[in-house]
Amino acid sequence: MPRCPWAITEPNITYHDEEWGVPVHDDRLFFEFLILEGAQAGLSWTTILKKRENYRKAFDGFQAEKISRYGARDVRRLLSDTGIVRNRLKIAATIENAKNFLAVQKEFGSFDTYLWSFVNGKPIQNRWRRMADVPARTAESDAMSR
Repeated sequence: MPRCPWAITEPNITYHDEEWGVPVHDDRLFFEFLILEGAQAGLSWTTILKKRENYRKAFDGFQAEKISRYGARDVRRLLSDTGIVRNRLKIAATIENAKNFLAVQKEFGSFDTYLWSFVNGKPIQNRWRRMADVPARTAESDAMSR
């Protein structure tokens, strides 16, 4: 299968070939993507992929339980970490997302169960020919956002 037009340099090539579009069933990896996607808002995905290992170190290996308990000292530490995006609101969102992630796990048994319930446990295989054909929203994305 040919690469998408956005995967022309590293680390995007490796991400495209090894992770993008690959079904995930690991809650820790889901949480990692949640953190990284939140950090990406307003920036390029390439920027975040280049900082991924720094995020892993700064955010305790993406352990939601630990991050959910972060306090003011942790926020100060993160704001001084040059290896990540040092945005107070994004850091606060990560801590809040950790709490919400754990709440979803508690309610549904796992984040995996929750997310896959929107597609009856099966990946959706689209056949878009051009990036312009990909919709910004779908019925599934609308349901997830509620």
